[in-house]
Amino acid sequence: MTTISNRYDFALIFEVVNGNPNGDPDAGNLPRLDPETNRGLVTDVSLKRKIRNYVDLARHGEDGLHIYVEEGAILNDKHRQAYRAVRKDDPKVDKDAKLNPKDDAEAKVLTRFMCDNFFDVRTFGAVMSTGVNCGQVKGPVQVSFARSVEPILPLEISITRMAATNEAEKKQKAEGDDSSDRTDNRTMGRKHIVPYGLYLAHGFISAKFAERTGFSDADLRLLFEALTSMFEHDRSAARGEMATRKLVVFKHENALGNAPAHTLFDRVKIGRNIDGTFHAIDGRLDNFPPARTFSDYIVTIDRDNLPAGVEIIEKL
Repeated sequence: MTTISNRYDFALIFEVVNGNPNGDPDAGNLPRLDPETNRGLVTDVSLKRKIRNYVDLARHGEDGLHIYVEEGAILNDKHRQAYRAVRKDDPKVDKDAKLNPKDDAEAKVLTRFMCDNFFDVRTFGAVMSTGVNCGQVKGPVQVSFARSVEPILPLEISITRMAATNEAEKKQKAEGDDSSDRTDNRTMGRKHIVPYGLYLAHGFISAKFAERTGFSDADLRLLFEALTSMFEHDRSAARGEMATRKLVVFKHENALGNAPAHTLFDRVKIGRNIDGTFHAIDGRLDNFPPARTFSDYIVTIDRDNLPAGVEIIEKL
C-alpha cells in the first residue's frame, strides 16, 4: 500500500458542555488547567485514546486496523504475535518471558509486522521493547495538548445515589436526622464539570515518517474521519457533551512541507462573537457574558497570500 506523499498539519477545534474533558487523578479528577492562565488542557494521550476507540468501533477486526494500546491489554502478548509469525516452529515464543531479535534483519521484520497489523503503531508510533522486544518506531502523526481559547471555571457538583451498597450501610441513620428511625440509603459523591469550553489542538503528519511505518492514504482518510466523529461515540455523563466543531487541514505539496506549521496555524483565528462582530479574546471581554455555546465564537481562516504549495482543506 502506498504511503502518503504530502505533509499535513491540522487545527482541531472542539467544545465541552457541562462535562470533564480530561480529569487529573492526582488532583481529585479536577479538569486539567494551566494554573497561571486558567486555560483548560486536554492531553495528547486523551485525544489519541478517542481516535483509537473510534477506529476500533468503525473498523473492528479488519486486517491491518487492530489497536495496539487497548484498555486492559497486555502489550507483550501483542508482541508475541509478531514472534509467532516470524518464528513459526519455535516453542520458546510462547514460554520465554523475554524475547529479542536474533539480528537486525529479524528486528526489522518484527517491527514491520507490528506496523502492518496495528493502526495506532503505524500512526502514532510505539515503544515495543518491553521484555518481548519488537523495537520502537516514531509515528508520522503527532498531536499537541489541546488548550481552551479562554479561561475555564471548573465547578464541583455534589451528587447523591439513593441506594445502599450493602445491608450495613442501609441501617445507618440519616445524617442529622433525630426525629425518626428513617434509614439512610444515600451515597454522597462529587463530580467536576466545565460549564463550557472551546479547545484548540494542533496536529502534524509527516510523510517522511509515514514511509517508515507504512501510514497510507487510506489511514489518513480514517484518521480525519476519526477526528471529526470520535466524540460521537465517547458519550458519558462525566464528559457531558463534546463535539468536534472545526477541522482545518493544511496540505503541503511536498513531503518536507512548504511552510512552517506555526505560520499556518496563525491563520486560524478564534474570537468572541459580540453582536455579530469578531472580537479578539483579551481582557476587554470581561464585561461581556461568558461563552456558553459555539455561536458565542467566530472562527476565521486567512486564505490570502498562502505560501506556494500549501492548500487549506476544511474537513468540518
